[in-house]
Amino acid sequence: MSRVTILLRSGVCALGLALLVVGCGGEAKLKLSENSHQAAVSGGLGARRLLEVPVSRPLARASDRCTATATGAESSSVAYAALVKHVAVIRRGPQSRSPVIDRLGRLDENGFREVLGVIGVHSSSRCVPDWYRVQLSGPPNGLTGWVRSWAVRTFRVHSRIVVDLSQRRLRLYRSGRLTLETAVTVGAAATPTPLGRYFVNERYVLPDASGPFGPNALGISAHSDVLQHVWVQDGPIGIHGTNEPGLIGQAASHGCIRLGNDVMRRLFPLAPAGTPVIVKA
Repeated sequence: MSRVTILLRSGVCALGLALLVVGCGGEAKLKLSENSHQAAVSGGLGARRLLEVPVSRPLARASDRCTATATGAESSSVAYAALVKHVAVIRRGPQSRSPVIDRLGRLDENGFREVLGVIGVHSSSRCVPDWYRVQLSGPPNGLTGWVRSWAVRTFRVHSRIVVDLSQRRLRLYRSGRLTLETAVTVGAAATPTPLGRYFVNERYVLPDASGPFGPNALGISAHSDVLQHVWVQDGPIGIHGTNEPGLIGQAASHGCIRLGNDVMRRLFPLAPAGTPVIVKA
């Protein structure tokens, strides 16, 4: 759901054919949803206050020699995300001469803040982060690049979502501790939920919880591997509530992850923008 068509009017989004109505609804609901428009309000970044912090080198010690080097940027309890300040040039490597992958503005095409998942940091010889390795919203899934540290604001994220497709269960961890676990609906055999590491990049509140997305939806940086060239905005994938609770625990969606509405209400405030989402077999 990272690249979905949304009409922004006074903070309200119109969710129509281009959003999850087609991308993630069940087959029985597809025709009923084609001509519908479900109102959605932006859920914001999901944190009352984002504290801008530089990405640290978790393995660095005070005695380490400061050489220009790249390291990982997360642990089992802490991850990092970034917001584009104005314009961010994404390059293939942490050098100004490296080929450009993409250019991003402060807002994505739907009017949401452009969020990046930070998965690595390159430090200068003065031990100052000068480049971040970031995960993009794709497609293709898993696309990464490097951005100058001064082009983004980075912040810590203490949540992590793990979706186990074989068990059809979702687990949310906070600071490394299991906080929420629930059964979910995952993609059907013909339209599977794509495996990989993603992140939350858009958050929606739906005032009418009786629709196919329930009360809330989390857009993640994943796209359907089989529907990218069929649906608008490359087959977006999301985590959301449902009006078909009887299908929870089954492989029955077009790739999205569906939760019971009560559980989705609990999950939503615990999953701010930038939350890593790991989908495993």
